[in-house]
Amino acid sequence: MSTRIEIDLLGEKQIPAEALWGIHTARAIENFPISGTKVHPELIKAFGEVKLACAQTNNQLSFWDDRNKAEAIEKACFELSQGLLNKHILVDALQGGAGTSTNMNVNEVIANRALQILEKKLGSYEIVSPLDDINLHQSTNDTYPTALKVAAIKLLRQLEQNILDLQEAFQQKEKEFAHIVKIGRTQLQDAVLTTLGREMSAYAEAFNRDRWRIYKCEERLRVVNLGGTAIGTGLGAPKKFIFRVVDKLRENTNIGLARSENLVDGTQNVDVFVEVSGILKACASNLLKISNDLRLLSSGPNAGFAEINLPQLQTGSSIMPGKVNPVIPEAVAQAAMQVMGNDQVIAQACSAGNLELNQFLPLIAHNLLQSLTILSNASEIFQNKCVHGITANETICKKNVENSTATVTALLPLIGYTKASEIVKLAQEKGLSIKESALELSHISDKDFENAISPEAVCRLGN
Repeated sequence: MSTRIEIDLLGEKQIPAEALWGIHTARAIENFPISGTKVHPELIKAFGEVKLACAQTNNQLSFWDDRNKAEAIEKACFELSQGLLNKHILVDALQGGAGTSTNMNVNEVIANRALQILEKKLGSYEIVSPLDDINLHQSTNDTYPTALKVAAIKLLRQLEQNILDLQEAFQQKEKEFAHIVKIGRTQLQDAVLTTLGREMSAYAEAFNRDRWRIYKCEERLRVVNLGGTAIGTGLGAPKKFIFRVVDKLRENTNIGLARSENLVDGTQNVDVFVEVSGILKACASNLLKISNDLRLLSSGPNAGFAEINLPQLQTGSSIMPGKVNPVIPEAVAQAAMQVMGNDQVIAQACSAGNLELNQFLPLIAHNLLQSLTILSNASEIFQNKCVHGITANETICKKNVENSTATVTALLPLIGYTKASEIVKLAQEKGLSIKESALELSHISDKDFENAISPEAVCRLGN
């Protein structure tokens, strides 16, 4: 394989002649064989957005005399922002240097792609330089966190839509199951009557809160430190560039971005990612709780609650014929647990920065973007492959209502505690249902019993 020679501070290396990446990427590949996971594709595309805004600003300020060169750089940045060059970003997601390896991989790929567009030899950095041109008036320390915020906002918007769809799926089930009276449980013990629709409404309401939190969450990420360069002082960048570049990025992305009023704070402190991760953890906690509820309500089907039926998607056992597992709620629960774990990592990484910079931004980015991705994917499959297909087992719900002592509570306003206790005692002694016991004792008529346990009665607020 033909190669080219590239040189940096530490010496020279042979690089594949047709590679769009260069020596800085090569060293990072050698130094960080850690996770085996590449940089998140949305972060790469967001880096393209950031680099494009920087290139356009530099071009407008006439920092390049060669118009063809400027246009080639802008075109290469645009291609990266569209995901067309993702395969050339090879560095591991976890890396030392606060993200410098990712920034340099991006710089080298844009530079070499621009050289391709100009029909020049790859590695001809005297024509288009990864550092002097692509990184002009920038630093890893302002481009990386800015790209991370852009990527996170885009993923947040997708997550918000998926949570909204999940909320609406449960609202549909609320209407569909409004007429089905069932046993409500506390501490997994029979409590009082409710309806299956009301149970679904509570799930919908939880996801409504999640959706609102996620929507408001974007505001926390709109303030960026682009233009602050190394530590937020803007060293090496002209004032005109600093004041224009965020405006250009806002225009290109249609995201309401604003330059941080204190760029030093915006560079060294990353507590905003802890806040956002906490909101994602809240969403994960609801997904975990509700997915486990659905597993419990559908348990059995012959020796469990079996009040609802989940869609049957795949056989569940290599040894037990006929077994079908609730695989979607199980997968959703695992995704939620991963997000909770990621939140702890993000909190530790954000608090471990030193002085003017947080060196653990790659770890923060990896976990935050992973949390956003898997929450979005999990909520999508939850509503598409599970919630939409839930059906009610009305026969079992009705049988449970007639047999459970919880039903007696609904009779208290009509017959009082003493007669209600007599009904329970007779039912236990003779093995009768609550309804059969009540009618045998003549404490209540059949009509009044049915009215007392009707959907309207059990959903009424108060007596």
